[in-house]
Amino acid sequence: MSPGRHPAGAPAAGLAAMAADRVVPPAGFTARLTALAAAAMAFLAVFALALALAAGRLADRWQDALAGTATVRVAAPPEAMAGTVRAVLAILAQTPGVAAARPLDSAEQRALLAPWFGPDLSLERLPLPTLIDVVAAPAGFDAEGLAMRLAAEAPGAILDDHGRWRRPLVAAAGRLRLLALAALALIGGTTAAMVALAAEAALAANRQVIGVLRLVGARDAYIARAFVRRFTRRTLFGAAAGTLAGMAAVAAMPAAGAAAGLLDGLAPAGLDWVLPLAIPGLAAIVAFAATRAAAFRLLRELP
Repeated sequence: MSPGRHPAGAPAAGLAAMAADRVVPPAGFTARLTALAAAAMAFLAVFALALALAAGRLADRWQDALAGTATVRVAAPPEAMAGTVRAVLAILAQTPGVAAARPLDSAEQRALLAPWFGPDLSLERLPLPTLIDVVAAPAGFDAEGLAMRLAAEAPGAILDDHGRWRRPLVAAAGRLRLLALAALALIGGTTAAMVALAAEAALAANRQVIGVLRLVGARDAYIARAFVRRFTRRTLFGAAAGTLAGMAAVAAMPAAGAAAGLLDGLAPAGLDWVLPLAIPGLAAIVAFAATRAAAFRLLRELP
């Protein structure tokens, strides 16, 4: 064989390689649509992930803030109030798991009622109960047993372990986190559907080119691989741009601060900033699977 000659299959293989590389146009409507859709979905995914992380922090904060505290409300006639309070404090001092207990003074009670009645409330005109703040030890205490003892030895004293407040708040934060995770799953499914539709549109638009590739010996796996490679790369680049834009937008949001009762800012904290960086890779995996399935399905349907 002379140096200028090639094996019989080489021209066909080279032609198939060049044609396969041109099956998916490097620019145009499908390219812009795929990249734009991936960027938009990644942008939304960053916010959904930030919401899920913020809901988790919120649940943990509410759990920690209310789990180690309790309140004893003492309602008694004015002449018997001091004696009842002393009896309650004696019971609390003898209760295993109670680290400290003290009555709230008038200034502290006024601060508790200020959000509802204003700062100029005069407590002398209101028959308010005495509130005793109870701090639990790390091991906790038997709330049911303490409530029964208070009812027996200090009538008018009622224990509130904040369970009726803590459980609904923690459950609400948990549902909010599930909603954010469901939004992430919906975003992933929408991304897969849009990429698959774009790939099918590109395949259908290049029906004649695919027929020529088959005539020169290209297999369906080779043709599909060209589409998968192109659309996966577009999705990866678009999702990377959307992720960076979403992270910048989240970081630019003002912190809610301690006075905000709902979310203490959406911005991730600490190592949580690493999690959004996985979005482009996950989007590429979704695009790979969706494009591959769509390509083989449409290639089987083509004559």
